Amino acid sequence: MVFAKKRRKDLAASCIKTHDLYSIFFVKFSRSTEKKMLQEKTIQKHIVGRHVFGNLYGCPPHLLTDEKYMRKTVLEAVKISKMTLVSLRSWKFGGEKGGVSVIALVKESHIAVHTWNQYRYATVDIYTCGEESDPDKGFEHIVKKLSPERFVRHFADRSSE
Repeated sequence: MVFAKKRRKDLAASCIKTHDLYSIFFVKFSRSTEKKMLQEKTIQKHIVGRHVFGNLYGCPPHLLTDEKYMRKTVLEAVKISKMTLVSLRSWKFGGEKGGVSVIALVKESHIAVHTWNQYRYATVDIYTCGEESDPDKGFEHIVKKLSPERFVRHFADRSSE
């Protein structure tokens, strides 16, 4: 799908859907390339979207404020889930509701963990549209590493028809 409708010389923003990835990039397209892209889009079957997310209660506060530990845990979850890392970012927040946020952008989608040490609470969000990826294993790994007293896990099938 081409978002910009200017002359072909101009850069067009395009979102191309493949079997396991949405990627946005800027390139020059000829009319034949645009036509081919649209044809390929209609041939594709569907995206396998699996979303595992949950809440972790009663986690040890010292783990929830350890940015290095949280980054390592998310990186391990990426590997265990059979995902391909694109970028890993993290932030440590102070104050009353302080904690750590770690986001792994993966080829297949993302893994995000947010913590609130004062509440001994964390949220985990793993979404993948990769057919070989296993978000359940990544979720289980993060739960194991954060040692909650209890947790709630949710699943959503986000596959196209």
